[in-house]
Amino acid sequence: MGEMNNDKMYRVLGLYTKFVKGNMVFKQEEAQYYGVNEKSIQRDIEDIRKYLEDEGHKTGDINTIVYDRIAKGYHLEKVYKIKLMNEELLAICKILLDSRAFTKNEMHQMLQKLIECCVPEGNQKLVADLIRNEEFHYIEPQHKNFFLDKMWEIGQAIRNQNYIEVDYKKIDGTLVNRKLKPAAIMFSEYYFYMTAFIDDDDAVRVDFDVLDDLFPTIYRIDRIQKLKVLDKKYQILYKDRFEEGEFRKRIQFMYGGRLRNVKFEYLGSSIEAVLDRLPTAKIISECDGKYILQAEVFGDGIDMWIRSQGDLINIIN
Repeated sequence: MGEMNNDKMYRVLGLYTKFVKGNMVFKQEEAQYYGVNEKSIQRDIEDIRKYLEDEGHKTGDINTIVYDRIAKGYHLEKVYKIKLMNEELLAICKILLDSRAFTKNEMHQMLQKLIECCVPEGNQKLVADLIRNEEFHYIEPQHKNFFLDKMWEIGQAIRNQNYIEVDYKKIDGTLVNRKLKPAAIMFSEYYFYMTAFIDDDDAVRVDFDVLDDLFPTIYRIDRIQKLKVLDKKYQILYKDRFEEGEFRKRIQFMYGGRLRNVKFEYLGSSIEAVLDRLPTAKIISECDGKYILQAEVFGDGIDMWIRSQGDLINIIN
């Protein structure tokens, strides 16, 4: 009995080694080599397949044994990697918590699903323990609104190029109705925003100083009181599509306004922080720790940021 078990063990290890090396395994050939029938080789292959499946649930590396009908043999195939590494998931959870973008209940559900779906079972408690204290003391946004369904509808409207109609609560509490061409969904400073082009010239003239602007207006999604996706479609050529990545480089605190160039002197100790905050900023000169920079920015948010830096920044006209 022991000899039989040893024979099976060596046979399975031999087959496994062939699979790992990328070789094709043929049942008839292996049965002749080991002096057993093809059913024994089939059971060995099934044992290896089950082992790979069990390991996949622990490590996230999904491998399987696949039968090639043309070659009439078996080979190892890596399907995909479904799990995140512990450190990757921990970083994502920390960023999510720091965003403070969702209600406490939504945040708890998201974190729980992330851990259960993206971390090998044996490490789930470890990751959960590392974020437990921060999750317990999590402070939800003041608006306390559920808006994920609206955000998804907006995303679908952007993809399908449908007009939308919204009732939007402005910062002063007044309610306005807008017909919009949604362009992008963005996140900044605790809130999700929709950028969109207004399809009502009268509304633009009443509420905005900038006419015929190439850039969209900005709406906090949690302030959208009603949302209706219209059947009417708009058309934007690929070459004319809104580039949210380029837009994001040039906007601060999601404040609207014109595209402008600012030139300033920086006297602080961390030029990296300035370049990270203003991705379009370029250093023109540097002398004794004093930097002259120029940046292309969109909107009036840059003025708020400059004021927040106090004496560290001087505007150059």
